[in-house]
Amino acid sequence: MASTSLFVADENLGRFLKDIRQYSILDKETEQRLARAWQKNRCQKAADQLVGSHLRLVIKVAKGFRGYGLPLPDLIAEGNIGLMQAIHRFEPERGFRLSTYALWWIRATIQEYVLRTWSLVKLGTTTAHKKLFFNLRRLKNQLQAIENDNLTVEQIDFIATQLKVSEKDVVSMNQRLFGRDQSLNVTISGEDETEWLDWLVDEGDTQEDILIEADQLQHRSELMNECLTHLNQRERHILVNRRLTEKPPTLDKLSKHHGISRERVRQIEMQAFEKLQHIMKDPDRLQELANKQVTLAA
Repeated sequence: MASTSLFVADENLGRFLKDIRQYSILDKETEQRLARAWQKNRCQKAADQLVGSHLRLVIKVAKGFRGYGLPLPDLIAEGNIGLMQAIHRFEPERGFRLSTYALWWIRATIQEYVLRTWSLVKLGTTTAHKKLFFNLRRLKNQLQAIENDNLTVEQIDFIATQLKVSEKDVVSMNQRLFGRDQSLNVTISGEDETEWLDWLVDEGDTQEDILIEADQLQHRSELMNECLTHLNQRERHILVNRRLTEKPPTLDKLSKHHGISRERVRQIEMQAFEKLQHIMKDPDRLQELANKQVTLAA
């Protein structure tokens, strides 16, 4: 629409403010004529004049949001985006002044930027929450409680009534807006160099424990596989399916698979399990298996 320099607040705010002085405030007739030229013919020169003549309005609105700790140039830049959106949608035939229409777009765009940037935690998820966010500071100032981290019961009730939100929402938003941030690198006391960060302990397993457990699991798995080789094919199939699977098949299904009775399947399962236990409990046999694994690994 207009030149980029009009929409990006330069780091040198003074220079930006000086640049916009070349644009005079438009009377209603001139504004209507320029708006129609942009609406019908997309006249770039007309758009530039409309934008430039309303940059003062953007700055005025942006200054009202300085209390949230965000850089004024950034607020102005966001307001300029809202101004562009307003000009793009402005309908001069309705008879309203552009400033009246653009004010809502400028304010809304800056508000969205503040909500998006002010905190890593998402704020203002509903219209009521947005209203609370942008009016809490004003009402606390009205109650002469702007310096208070916590509100009294009466103050909470007053704010909740004024903004038509719950008292719980008022308390929560006040804590998020006015709570004091604490660095984890602050020492616990003046006599000790221990920082709060030092007390944050990971309760999970250490990397060493994880590696040891993984190694032991692999070792047990290899021993189990070696022990299973001492079972015949039918014993191994029944034992693995009945004892080593998450969803073991029924005795009936295995009986049909092997062509034997369900009772015989149960007997083979128990015999195979006892044989496996006998091998696993034999120290000499286990050592023999372990040595065999070491030899294979080498």
